[in-house]
Order: sequence, then C-alpha cells, then structure tokens
Amino acid sequence: MRLRPALILMLLPAMACSRLDHVGKAPSFTPQTQSAERVAMAYSDVPTIARPRRTTDQASLWSHQKSSLLGDRRAMQQGDILTVVIEIDDSANISNTTSRSRSGSESMGIPSLLGIPQRIDPELPVGATLADAVDLNSQATSSGNGQVARSEQLTLRIAATVTNVMPNGVLAIQGAQEVRVNFEMRELLVSGFVRPEDISRQNEIGYDKIASAKISYGGRGQITDVQQPRIGQQVLDVILPF
Repeated sequence: MRLRPALILMLLPAMACSRLDHVGKAPSFTPQTQSAERVAMAYSDVPTIARPRRTTDQASLWSHQKSSLLGDRRAMQQGDILTVVIEIDDSANISNTTSRSRSGSESMGIPSLLGIPQRIDPELPVGATLADAVDLNSQATSSGNGQVARSEQLTLRIAATVTNVMPNGVLAIQGAQEVRVNFEMRELLVSGFVRPEDISRQNEIGYDKIASAKISYGGRGQITDVQQPRIGQQVLDVILPF
C-alpha cells in the first residue's frame, strides 16, 4: 500500500510524454518506419514471379498484368492498396417512461372486547382509548423518465493496405491518415477484415462490409489538450472513492 503513491508519481511523467511532443511546436507525424502498412509492402509473403515478356504482350489489350486495360486492379494480396469509403449517417431516439402508484389503508378496532376497553380507558391518559387499536395508512408513488437521442454523420475516404491474407482468403486491412493544420493533427485510423469479392471494380469497399471494423477519427495537438482534463485530475477521478 505504501508503494502506490510512489508508483503513481513515476507513471505521471510517462503519461504526459504524448503531450510534451507538441509543447511549443506542431505535433509530429508518425514515422513511416513504424507503420504496419510499410511492413506489409516491404516484406510481402507473396513472392514476385518473373515472367518473360513477349512482344505481343506490349500491344495486347489483355494480359496477366494489373496494368492492362482489362486487368483486375482490385487488392488481392499483401501489400496491395484499396480505398475504404466511410459514410455513416446514423440516428437513434429511445424514450422510456415508467409510472407506478400504490396506496393501502388498514384499520382495526376493539370497541367491545368483553368490556376490557371500558375498564381500561378510564386509567389511560386523556385522549387515549382502546376502541381504535390500530389505524395504518400508506401510500407510495414512483415515476421514471429516460430519453436517449443520438445523431452521427461522417463521410470520409481513406486508402488502406492489405497487411495479411488469412488462410480462408479473407484480407486483413489497415490504414492511417494524418493531416496537420497549424498546431492540430487530425488522425483517421481504420482496420478490419474484408472479403475479396466485396471489393468493387473501382477497388473500393464500404465500411459496412468490413468485419471487426475499427474506425477512429480524432486528433491531437494544443487545442485537444485544452479540451481534456489534466492528468492529475484524471488520476484522482480513478482513485478517489467519493
């Protein structure tokens, strides 16, 4: 238990490293050498088969190459690039209302029980009597009202790379896009699994055809830091029990 405060103090500088990157300067781009897309392109598992070029291939409209007029330019193997179209226009409106009411009344009296009330009442304080032994009233009312309204609209396009070809032929894709404007970095990330037959002839695929889709649209920079609570406040929100 004594080591926890010291551990927290050691973790605070590490948590602040991402923000220190753009103190007094614009946010840095993610190095391309750390990109999974570059690794998929540079170290493709699919070997390149050198085929002898024939003179007729240069003049023919039909050949085995993707660059031909009638060639299939869709992404099919590791390192290929395709376009992901993200068009989200969702809205949800949920409303729940609950109302409950209950009332009860109980009354019991013994005005003549073998003459006992008449004998005891004179000995009781003024106003007390056994004629009305029990008189109970209860009432309970409960009501609840809840409403959820959400509306999301997002239209984006991003180029993704096939990072792996699964044994069943499904393609694992991953894409990243960074746009820096002044001191703010806009980031778009997408990943998931697609079937080759779902890719259109324009080498595009909609986000709704991506299995296990992970789409992230956000940013980092000085404006984003101002909108976020301080690191110490976030730590206290987790630790404090009240």
